[in-house]
Amino acid sequence: MISGTFYALLAGFLGAVASSSAKLSLGAEYLKDMCATEMRRWGEGDNQYDEATPCDWLHIPLRLMCGGLLFSSNAVMWTFFSKALRYSSSSARATVTTTAANFISSAILGKVIFGETHTVLWWVGISITLTGLLVLHGATPQTFPLDEDKKK
Repeated sequence: MISGTFYALLAGFLGAVASSSAKLSLGAEYLKDMCATEMRRWGEGDNQYDEATPCDWLHIPLRLMCGGLLFSSNAVMWTFFSKALRYSSSSARATVTTTAANFISSAILGKVIFGETHTVLWWVGISITLTGLLVLHGATPQTFPLDEDKKK
């Protein structure tokens, strides 16, 4: 059986994919610029792509595909988050694990896709979040014995 932590990690990753898809689909010129850069690289110095290019219309279906990826990854993310809540020992554990996985995945996807960098303050914040996550996962859940006298 798959644990709640695994589902929470998947939910966090899919949340980062959804936000990256939203940025790609709603970003004004990012896909068009990326397409033009690749067309210039394929042309290797030819000036045939300096005028009208397929990128003038190709970015529209790419943006629509990214919009579809946004909605589908969001739907699957909520499914995995629900499973994480079901199979975790506490809802706090599932929520914090999903959030931490989302932050880390967003950082990686932001660096790979958009070339983003993060400040020292961001790294301090994610370190504190991960430390809390380790404490939360290391703690054993408390169970309180039922007192038979109080039941009657």
